[in-house]
Amino acid sequence: MTDQLPEGSVPWLHEVGRWIARGPFRASFRVRARGVSRIPLDGPVVVVANHSSMADGPILFGVLPRRVVFLIKQEMFKGVVGTLLRKIGQLAVRRGAPDRAPLLAAQKVLRAGGVVGVFPEGTRGAGDVAEAQAGAAWLARSTGAVVVPVACRGTLRPAGTRRRFRPVVDVLVGEPFELPDDRGRQALVKATEQVRDRLATLVAELDSQRGEAK
Repeated sequence: MTDQLPEGSVPWLHEVGRWIARGPFRASFRVRARGVSRIPLDGPVVVVANHSSMADGPILFGVLPRRVVFLIKQEMFKGVVGTLLRKIGQLAVRRGAPDRAPLLAAQKVLRAGGVVGVFPEGTRGAGDVAEAQAGAAWLARSTGAVVVPVACRGTLRPAGTRRRFRPVVDVLVGEPFELPDDRGRQALVKATEQVRDRLATLVAELDSQRGEAK
């Protein structure tokens, strides 16, 4: 399984990180995960997830049943935290600047049969969001990976409210889907729209479920 992580990663540290995300970190929340069995247990997968707070990534890191290499904003890769992120196989992405290196590293992970996670909403500015969505579509199309949308809600504390004790966090995994392999810029635009629509639909579905459960 070592070939499913980027070069320079330490597989056992990755597993320790997943254990922390499943145990000590997750203890701060009441996590309800549904549809996890929809994640294919082998073959290349691009996970696209919404992003409300810094807690989303660690929660998904522990909830998902396979090793996931997330594309994370460069600002997180500082000091000891940055070193650990690299050692557990996460990739740094510079926002608002052309940077093919992390995409090529992610592509290599997928071609080895691994899983790459992208947060299309985890950036500032419409341009960055569009770039992340296009990156997810490009990765899936260039490697033949299936795309799996994942919705996560409950980690963001509503403005003006007090700190919550073990808030309920819901994770909903959607159905895997494949993108058309048509070539050309217009085909990529169409694939990007499909990724965006599938994720938006799943997030709306989860919001509806959470509203009904109140």
